[in-house]
Amino acid sequence: MSRLLTLGYSPCPNDTFIFHALIHGLIPTGDLRFRERLEDVETLNQLALEGILDLTKVSYHAFGHLREDYALLRSGGALGRGCGPLVVTTGTTCMNELKGKKIAIPGRLTTANLLLQLYGEGFEDVLILPFDQIMAAIRSGQVEAGVIIHESRFTYLAHGLTQAVDLGVWWEEETGLPIPLGGILARRSLGADIIARVETALRESVAYAQSHPESSRAYIRQHSQELADEVIANHIALYVNPFSLDLGEEGVRAVETLLQRAEERGIIPACQQPLFLT
Repeated sequence: MSRLLTLGYSPCPNDTFIFHALIHGLIPTGDLRFRERLEDVETLNQLALEGILDLTKVSYHAFGHLREDYALLRSGGALGRGCGPLVVTTGTTCMNELKGKKIAIPGRLTTANLLLQLYGEGFEDVLILPFDQIMAAIRSGQVEAGVIIHESRFTYLAHGLTQAVDLGVWWEEETGLPIPLGGILARRSLGADIIARVETALRESVAYAQSHPESSRAYIRQHSQELADEVIANHIALYVNPFSLDLGEEGVRAVETLLQRAEERGIIPACQQPLFLT
């Protein structure tokens, strides 16, 4: 008898690229079956807080609030260098001048917001908007600045915006570590055996995607219809990297450092649970 697991991830090209083989039966999964749910990252964060999904992509900021009930998987996530969120504006490029000003963020529990808060104090006046509406809000004067993620990194210049700070570069200079953006979680109650099997299947799905990059093209296009092929290719190249296959020691250290700094600032609660169950 098969075991059906609910799986949440975003419609962004890196996620549809990674999960395509798993969802479409292109790799062996034994008796495990998956029912996908595609949502933006902040919706996935909220669904995880409600305990709705067995497996899900979330922001590492959200993971800080989920560690009692969910364990981290080593594969499938977004972690790397040169891929962090950007703070962009139409005017000043000085972060000190943005203190106390309204800044748009793509979700309170996004890693983008966590990095903004870790960057310094005075950036608490935030307006939560869907990530694809942030640049328009800046241009209209609704906010003074915005933290942009995903494909907006590649298109903000065309919208007449300028960069105030690359929060990923700041993080890398501060810590010497890659920036943890989003990870894949499994409900701890699934148990170590099922979680280990999911981990194996997910790693094989990533490896399949990297070995057969054309296989997922139609699936990716289906969920990113408004993106140009060049933007899709750049998005995947930036967010799918060796850390997507396995966090490794450096990736784990990056996650631990991010969560420790967030705990020290009182942004997330302390937790004694281990990051991984297997």
